Amino acid sequence: MEERLPRKLAAILHADVVGSTVLVQRNESVAHERMQDVFRRFSATIESYGGVAHEIRGDALVAEFARASDAVSAALAFQFANEDYNKGVTDAIRPEIRIGISLGEVVIADGTITGAGVVLAQRLEQLAESGSVCIQGAAYETVPQRLPFKYESLGEQKVKGFEEPVRVYTVGVGDGQAVPPPDPVVRPEKPALELPDKPSIAVLPFTNMSGDPDQEYFADGITEDIITELSKFRWFFVIARNSTFVFKGQAIDLRQVGRDLGVRYVLEGSVRKAANRVRVTSQLIDAETGNHVWAERYDRSLEDIFELQDEITATIAGAIEPELAGSERKRALRKPTEHLGAWDLLQRGAALLWQNDRTSLLDGLEIIRQAVALDPSFGEAYGYLAFGAFCLLVYEWTDEPDAILQQGIADAGRAISIEHRDYFAHHALGRLNTIAGGHPAAVRALETCVNLNPNFALGYVGLAEAHVYAGSPEAAISYADKAIRLSPRDPMLWDMLHYKASACIRLNDFDRAIELFEQVCEFPTAQYVSSATLAALYGLQDRTAEAEKALERARRLEPGLSIALMKKVYGVTEERSGSRTQRLLDALRVTGLAEE
Repeated sequence: MEERLPRKLAAILHADVVGSTVLVQRNESVAHERMQDVFRRFSATIESYGGVAHEIRGDALVAEFARASDAVSAALAFQFANEDYNKGVTDAIRPEIRIGISLGEVVIADGTITGAGVVLAQRLEQLAESGSVCIQGAAYETVPQRLPFKYESLGEQKVKGFEEPVRVYTVGVGDGQAVPPPDPVVRPEKPALELPDKPSIAVLPFTNMSGDPDQEYFADGITEDIITELSKFRWFFVIARNSTFVFKGQAIDLRQVGRDLGVRYVLEGSVRKAANRVRVTSQLIDAETGNHVWAERYDRSLEDIFELQDEITATIAGAIEPELAGSERKRALRKPTEHLGAWDLLQRGAALLWQNDRTSLLDGLEIIRQAVALDPSFGEAYGYLAFGAFCLLVYEWTDEPDAILQQGIADAGRAISIEHRDYFAHHALGRLNTIAGGHPAAVRALETCVNLNPNFALGYVGLAEAHVYAGSPEAAISYADKAIRLSPRDPMLWDMLHYKASACIRLNDFDRAIELFEQVCEFPTAQYVSSATLAALYGLQDRTAEAEKALERARRLEPGLSIALMKKVYGVTEERSGSRTQRLLDALRVTGLAEE
């Protein structure tokens, strides 16, 4: 099966120099130097707002942001700064730029960013005037109304390469207002995380050195296995996979990674696979000083892959805490299968599962079923099948929810019967029980999960969700905070914040719930439930315009949105006057949400 490139939703900024040809004709060397200087300065502004400038191509620049509000802030901040800068230029070569911002799916590979989101941002930039910014309607909907921006609608524009018209706005700053400064909440390098009181480590994605992009999954599988094994040592604090994989393919400062993630040690390495041999190199860095603690190279045959992982894990443990030698440094995770082919299939399938889109998920599940067919005693694979069932249900990607739920619970049980210490299977079982409404059973399974692996962020996310539905909001907030600390750069951070916000609603702290849901809705991947609930909370506070905007975004994410659907989401079987849920539903009705 053809390997898919990783895709994700992002806010994309595309900028170019207005009239670059004319500038070059005036003085070619000076024009090129100043255009490059413009983009160097703009790149610094982009970075300060938490964005990544991926490419500078002649007279154009492409950047990615997690939130549209950061892209708008960076764009406007630079436009004002560049205007001031050009006032000090004495000749006629004063590069001015125009900017377009979109929200869409992109592919990032080999340092290049592509996809419909990039093309749309470029089309929007072509609609902008010199020194101005144009933004797509879908991106506009995610920008909080509290920010000091002013918009002018350009209506629906027909743009090349897109069948449907696109709503477009120009964006500026309100009279007497200033561009918001970079937000330290988005950029964790500002407030440094306090180091845990035990050895802490982040394992960065190992680099695939095989020269074959199809082997990327193999390097990722090695990385994930090392994270899993280190997590089994209770005396370690291990950052979750989702936060470390944010750095995949980037040139990074390891000391900055340590500050970003709040860890003392960072492990990096590479994997080269050829024929029946594998070479793994790894080095452990003290993130506070940047010094090497330990480095090693391993050349093994593929048949020794599991012993190789154990050896790396044990050596790292000894380098961090020498006194842990001996029995405490024993193998943390048993060999998952005698069949290397089944392990290889699982890594391929798991790599697709983590991409969080329907097609990749279904393809990944099919590959993992092949692993189970090859080795019916492969417990870990059953756990991933159960997790895949949970994903199908939570994202509503199945027409047979009851059958998928029962199969998922059965697969989780099979995994646990094969290996009762399989924390990932206990996690899947807990999440599935939450969907089934078995909240006490869900809590028990998820508590078992985090007891087996205290470093598993998703386990704490599951506990936060389960306790929200079980009516224990204080516990839900505590578990959400643990998940955020273990995975502070997680692409699914919005999910953690969602359950924390939901718990605040149960505590009648609507102001705090609104603050948290506003953060959630700035993530491009956040689901419609967060936007709809935010609309209801705004409505309860008579913030009508904000309620309508949030509801508009929820409708865009879920065209079939209705009171009936929200009752299903909230678990309402009978409306009760005066209840919190009833007040939310009534607020949505007032804001304009239809019954069906």
